[in-house]
Amino acid sequence: METVSRPTAPMTTPRTALLAGASGLIGNYLIFKLLKSDEYDRVISLSRRPLHLKHPKLEERVVDFDHLRPEDVAGAEVVFCCLGTTIRQAGSQEAFRKVDFTYPIEIARLALAAGARHYLLISSVGADASSRIFYSRVKGEVEQAIARIGFPSYTVLRPSILLGKRKQFRPGEIFGKVADWLLTPVSLLIPPLRRYRGIQAGKVADAMITLSREPVAGMQVLESEQLQRF
Repeated sequence: METVSRPTAPMTTPRTALLAGASGLIGNYLIFKLLKSDEYDRVISLSRRPLHLKHPKLEERVVDFDHLRPEDVAGAEVVFCCLGTTIRQAGSQEAFRKVDFTYPIEIARLALAAGARHYLLISSVGADASSRIFYSRVKGEVEQAIARIGFPSYTVLRPSILLGKRKQFRPGEIFGKVADWLLTPVSLLIPPLRRYRGIQAGKVADAMITLSREPVAGMQVLESEQLQRF
């Protein structure tokens, strides 16, 4: 596990989780796991539209991500950010950057001011603020920007090709599944390629919950092959 942190910090188990991006692939798995977890007696969901999900632990907050308010994130102790899109889906690089960069940073800024202590971010394999690839560069930039906000505990997860059933089909998924099928046997012979193997979205959600139980002081980054072990 790559860490940029001080030794593990003893912290009490948080009781209120805030999830941004419950309608996405990882977020959809995560919200059900959070609602089933005995460690959280309250789950706040931030979304543009109602989830149409009923549960005694769930509090839905339908928000305008372009104009987030302090009350939108109030009460959260742990923040799970699963926001993400594609340039094709967003329609432009500018719109993509808003979802994958601006919104996660604003949520982090407001949540820290409201008392949240741990921020978990879904990034991507290959995230690098100096990359020439726009997607990877934005992912790296948002990782760095949130680190500067100063959460006591900050966890970055960099999954590779996500496997699972989406509500909305993405054309690139077929290519991704074929690439994973071809890459899996090769990665067994060439260890550095293991980070690019596909990973089940449910496994990433499991990793987020496990990591939220064991926060470390400072920042920690987990690559996709590390998440496979969860």
